[in-house]
Amino acid sequence: MGRKGVCCCCAALRPRYKRLVDNIFPEDPKDGLVKADMEKLTFYAVSAPEKLDRIGAYLAERLSRDVVRHRYGYVLIAMEALDQLLMACHSQSIKPFVESFLHMVAKLLESGEPKLQVLGTNSFVKFANIEEDTPSYHRRYDFFVSRFSAMCHSCDHDPETQTEIRIAGIRGIQGVVRKTVNDELRATIWEPQHMDKIVPSLLFNMQKIDDIDSRVGPPSSPTGGEKEENPALLAENCFRELLGRATYGNMNNAVRPVFAHLDHHRLWDPNEFAVSCFKIIMYSIQAQYSHHVIQEILGHLDVRKRDSPRVRAGIIQVLLEAVAIAAKGSIGPTVLEVFNTLLKHLRISVDFELGDRRSSAGSATFSTSSKESDERIVQNAIIQTIGFFGSNLPDYQRSEIMMFIMGKVPVFGATSQSLDTSHLGDLGTRRIQIMLLRSLLMVTSGYKATTITNALPPPFLDPLLSPSLMEDSELRQLVLEILHNLIDRHDNRAKLRGIRIIPDVSDLKIKRDKISRQDVSFMKKHGQQLYRHIYLGCKEEDNVQKNFELLFTSLALTTIELANEEVVIDLIRLAIALQDIAIINEDNLPMFNRCGVMALVAAYLNFLSQMIAVPAFCQHVSKVIETRSLEASYFLPETIFKDKCNLPKSLEKHEKDLFFLTNKIAESLGGSGYSVERLSVPYVPQVTDEDRLSRRKSIVDTVSIQVDILPGNNTEDKNDNTEEITFEALKKAIDNNGLEEQEKEKRRLVIEKFQKAPFEEIAAQCETKANLLHDRLAQILELTIRPPPSPSGTMTITAGHAHYQSVPVYEMKFPDLF
Repeated sequence: MGRKGVCCCCAALRPRYKRLVDNIFPEDPKDGLVKADMEKLTFYAVSAPEKLDRIGAYLAERLSRDVVRHRYGYVLIAMEALDQLLMACHSQSIKPFVESFLHMVAKLLESGEPKLQVLGTNSFVKFANIEEDTPSYHRRYDFFVSRFSAMCHSCDHDPETQTEIRIAGIRGIQGVVRKTVNDELRATIWEPQHMDKIVPSLLFNMQKIDDIDSRVGPPSSPTGGEKEENPALLAENCFRELLGRATYGNMNNAVRPVFAHLDHHRLWDPNEFAVSCFKIIMYSIQAQYSHHVIQEILGHLDVRKRDSPRVRAGIIQVLLEAVAIAAKGSIGPTVLEVFNTLLKHLRISVDFELGDRRSSAGSATFSTSSKESDERIVQNAIIQTIGFFGSNLPDYQRSEIMMFIMGKVPVFGATSQSLDTSHLGDLGTRRIQIMLLRSLLMVTSGYKATTITNALPPPFLDPLLSPSLMEDSELRQLVLEILHNLIDRHDNRAKLRGIRIIPDVSDLKIKRDKISRQDVSFMKKHGQQLYRHIYLGCKEEDNVQKNFELLFTSLALTTIELANEEVVIDLIRLAIALQDIAIINEDNLPMFNRCGVMALVAAYLNFLSQMIAVPAFCQHVSKVIETRSLEASYFLPETIFKDKCNLPKSLEKHEKDLFFLTNKIAESLGGSGYSVERLSVPYVPQVTDEDRLSRRKSIVDTVSIQVDILPGNNTEDKNDNTEEITFEALKKAIDNNGLEEQEKEKRRLVIEKFQKAPFEEIAAQCETKANLLHDRLAQILELTIRPPPSPSGTMTITAGHAHYQSVPVYEMKFPDLF
């Protein structure tokens, strides 16, 4: 009798490969594989590779029989033999043998015995690490993907067995991935039906990580023992490996199941695990594919746009983390898409908040405030994402994004805004204005333009300054802070924080460069625009201490970054005009505002005088400040901005020693070579369409009208009922002495005319007056006015304070135009 009771004669008649296979099995399975006979079988298989398929089929037959009979010892021996044959044979004939091998592995995985499942998995992993000489065009791993994924979700009642099976499932998935990506038909593993099983299985095990914060960085390198014993670590490394092998065409298929898993398990609120997952994704994929992930997050945000605020906030937070990693890499065409989508959801959030407020008008206060608070979380997350994304972009892209966001800010009265807020009403529009400006503030943080023209191009400057005229102190503060980000190119703003009388400016160690030619040109073109908004910003009744501090910083930064001799004179004229606002008080400002303006002027002139270092000017400023500290400390910032400050009842009885005087300043600067002629011309801002668009209820007392002088229009017929303008009238009109009661009344009538009369009527009457003025000047003064070099010049007729500017703009004052 032969081994295992087989007749010797019958054994001799059996095929040789069967006899060799039978010989590797001992009578007692505890003795293990018979190594000598295994070497004979291996030599035979290598020498006759055409027999491999028969050897495999016979081994599979024996293994199946042993599995059914629960003879697990022989099963272990069969799998060990298969593993050794796989490692030894690499001929083209091995493919039929592999099919038999995979069939045996499948049998083991289908069994309900955990040990057999682990055994089959181990054999499959060994097989996955073998590089085959030629690809297999017909082999598929669908069963293994499904089975290994199911093992990843094992819920065995024994914790140790459960962990063992889950680890086996993860290792099996890792083997499938490695085997398929090295195959020329590797695209099959990336099909959605496979990814929808593989990715959630890995994420399910990754959720068991105790310390999430330790897993959010770039790929880690845990020890072999840790990876083998911890399903979470093993799943994460397999997930990283899977994503690292993803290419352009299959990246989306690997990412989309992540959203399905997070949705199904409600992991957006709280979203710690979601953030951890996407950090792993962003660090694992190739950098050039980052925009795919961002696009998928944006798309999912659109899908979940009607979910609870906290869910949307969780998705946006994930987007922020993804953007933070991708912003400095390759983000492709996603930039504008990110901002477009976020701005759209910002509007949706405001709409939801206001809708909840309207629908909850009669409900409990707690419910309403809770919904509003949740929507505020969404809005803050959007703002943070916009700002962070923009601030990490290259400068050339950041300037485009600044223009893009500014173009989205809704302006009252404008009908061509890209971000539709018409249905939100005034409150919703204001909310979006504030949030967009906050986003823009974050985007401009740290932006260093080489020239101020690059930082503040005209298409950006005009819409930016419009909100500075609105009757909302928060909006005006945001605009000034944005201006500071763009103007401050040497990081001096922190040194100027707070409004105060600085004893020695040199202690601040201000950094500055020589004013460039481009900056000088910018101030010539747009300086008056900046002065005007500072001037009008000081006249707002709802100004608080922060407004005055920001206005002071604006003046100081303009001095540091953009001031040459001409700009210095303009800034002094502006400061004196601000002082006149507080003294004359034609706008009926509260006493706090009047004293605040006086303190602002004192702080700024003290700073300016030390910056230009003209001794006589410094002496005059110091003397006024010293007198104020003794007699009227409420004119100084250290006193007026205290919580408890005794305000005066009026300012009319104060002595001139408390004020900064134009003649004294002109005298001090003139002795140092400054051209001080323009100091005698009071500063007067021009009123533009921005006042209408910003819904200012008050209009500046001085109204300026710009009338185009078109070629050929100078000889038009004049209306006979126009009052006669004589040389005495001209002389009286440009007189710079104190305001008379009659002049005030005429000015009031002019303002009333502009407030109530139709625009067409005003334009027609102004054109008539302009033509008449042109002819009278030529006749009386015998002055020939040459046309400006541009096709059309501009004549500005100002009613109010006397004012005159040189060509190409002729500006003269006529308080009795109407």
